[in-house]
Amino acid sequence: MAKEIDLIAESRQTSGTSNARRMRHAGMVPAVIYGAAKETLNLAIDHNQLLRKLTNESFLNSILTIKIDDQEESVLIKDIQVHPAKKQVIHLDLQRVKSDVIIRVSIPLQFINEDQSEGVKLEGGTVSALMNEVEVSCLPKDLPEKLEVDVSNLKLDDMLYVEDIELPEGVEIPQLTQDEPANDPIVAIRLLRIAEEEIEPEVEEGEEG
Repeated sequence: MAKEIDLIAESRQTSGTSNARRMRHAGMVPAVIYGAAKETLNLAIDHNQLLRKLTNESFLNSILTIKIDDQEESVLIKDIQVHPAKKQVIHLDLQRVKSDVIIRVSIPLQFINEDQSEGVKLEGGTVSALMNEVEVSCLPKDLPEKLEVDVSNLKLDDMLYVEDIELPEGVEIPQLTQDEPANDPIVAIRLLRIAEEEIEPEVEEGEEG
């Protein structure tokens, strides 16, 4: 079950680019909340508060309890826009969550027991992550913060696939249950190849005749 992380927001009546710019100058992040058959609301969230929450790795894929004025809602972050050149959140999209409705969320993969892998400790390989996250579907109460993938049994050039991920009860991976399942590789043990620099042979000076 995902850890709930509280966030405080204020409803706002204004919208548009110029208003959003003024909010950012005042240290607020423009946001919107929608879904669950309720009206879409424009919000304002304190930027410093949001930055502090973003230091938690699980923040972006957790069920959050957000307090809007005097009301509390359960939400997921569906989109976050950040400034390309500085540490600033530009906009936040929040989707309401209902306890009895299945959600789809991308969850990070964590590869464990790398040092126990024969391909690493005996064959000189390294763990190469081919996917860093996978989308899961489940009820909000079953949402994991991360999915651990054990690579201890992998030898050099071995791979694990999406179907090899051990899932908690109540959690599914939609790409495996669709009409045409996509069982993509997620991790492999590869040999690090260091390109040898070509050394140009020294040209001996010829004797002057």
